[in-house]
Amino acid sequence: MPNSVRVRFAPSPTGPLHIGGVRTALYNFLLARKLGGTFILRIEDTDQARFVPGAEAYILESLAWLGISPDEGIGVGGPFEPYRQSERKTMYKAYADELIQSGKAYYAFDTSEELDAMRTTFESQGSAFQYNAVTRVKLRNSLALSKEEVDQLLANDTPYVIRLKVPAKGEIRFQDIIRDWVHVHTSSIDDKVLMKSDGMPTYHLANVVDDHIMQITHVIRGEEWLPSAPLHILLYQAFGWNPPHFAHLPLLLKPEGNGKLSKRDADLGGFPVFPLEWKDPQTGAISKGFKQEGYLPEATLNFLAFLGWNPGTEQELFSLEDLIEAFSLERINKAGAKFDVKKAQWFNEQYLKQHDAKELAATYLPSIEMEKGEAYVHLFLDRITFPQQLEQMVQEFSGFPENYDESVLASKWNAETKQALELIVAALPLCHDWHADEIKQTIQECLDQAGIKMGKVMQLFRVAMSGKGAGPDLMISLELWGKDQVLARLNKALEKFPTI
Repeated sequence: MPNSVRVRFAPSPTGPLHIGGVRTALYNFLLARKLGGTFILRIEDTDQARFVPGAEAYILESLAWLGISPDEGIGVGGPFEPYRQSERKTMYKAYADELIQSGKAYYAFDTSEELDAMRTTFESQGSAFQYNAVTRVKLRNSLALSKEEVDQLLANDTPYVIRLKVPAKGEIRFQDIIRDWVHVHTSSIDDKVLMKSDGMPTYHLANVVDDHIMQITHVIRGEEWLPSAPLHILLYQAFGWNPPHFAHLPLLLKPEGNGKLSKRDADLGGFPVFPLEWKDPQTGAISKGFKQEGYLPEATLNFLAFLGWNPGTEQELFSLEDLIEAFSLERINKAGAKFDVKKAQWFNEQYLKQHDAKELAATYLPSIEMEKGEAYVHLFLDRITFPQQLEQMVQEFSGFPENYDESVLASKWNAETKQALELIVAALPLCHDWHADEIKQTIQECLDQAGIKMGKVMQLFRVAMSGKGAGPDLMISLELWGKDQVLARLNKALEKFPTI
């Protein structure tokens, strides 16, 4: 095993990259960066029946959006090219043949009809069929047939698969970094297919061979692969190779915490589970993406990092550099992590506040003059979760109110406050420098002269301006509306408010 850490993210191009896969990529990336190692991107496309056009490009685009950049692999190259398993097809057969020669694997000539009949027989007896040490002696394979029969079948090009010969009695033990010691008896593992009849390797063979060839030191992957780990350990042992360190990540759970997070949960909850929007090439159905929904990449990374990991401190906001510095596999939890959408939104709000106002204005308010656009960003930044909400906020802000907060009118509208609004209407035309501070000073002075406290009037004044009893900074709002519109709003309100 090499001295430096080498990790890989190895997705299959069978559809859009789930956000759980993105978390796996992130943890691999963080460990490599933390320990000065190498992060490899490999595409595992041995299952050609499930291949989806565009899925590989989607994976690359998703990782690029988040800044999870590979040091080696697809799109980068490296010493172990190619990094796409379908392009390594001929290599795997040699390794499967090596296991045949060493007696660790065997040819199986069973047809699908024969295997279906065997399953039916077992089911009729109330048990499940497994191709294993007990049943393989009764099936059509090179362990049960004579050498002459096997040679004849091979000479006739009879279709076959290559299966791993799992020991009948034995225990597999390995220490997972997250889950500690795992013990599995070999009787619970069936003789998995390593090479399919079409000459393509199965995931299990290709995965183990590639991890060995590419000198992977740590396999960090989702909990759903934990049942496959004992089989992979057996394969390493069959080849006489040292296995890498394993770390199986906790599941991502539904927001309510009961059960694995699925696309259906996201559709019902109205939130994304994919990093980018995905259009199904067959159905045309569109699935939401974090990017298109308005999540910032840095907020998405911070949110994902905390789904199963914690730094051991109260700090929550971490830049990518901070995450690299703080990350360790030992601080990953065993228990599943709730996909808390509200927390994701909170992270986005925090990072939005740190964003450059000029950049936000240029991107999301392009039709508004830059200086005014920046002012709108500053006005609404504490009141939005996603940047695209800026345009809607400006539209609502710019429209004249049609209705006025009845509860504020009932408690604040009286002869004194009516006089105050009339005094403000008369005073504002005399405010020559139309800026927030000057506007406030003008209003303050006219009310002071009448002996009316400003605090008694401001909420009602806000209602007159916007129709609402609460909102963003009122004086900055007045500045943005402009003198003519403020006076028009005030006069309209005085006409609409109840007669006193």
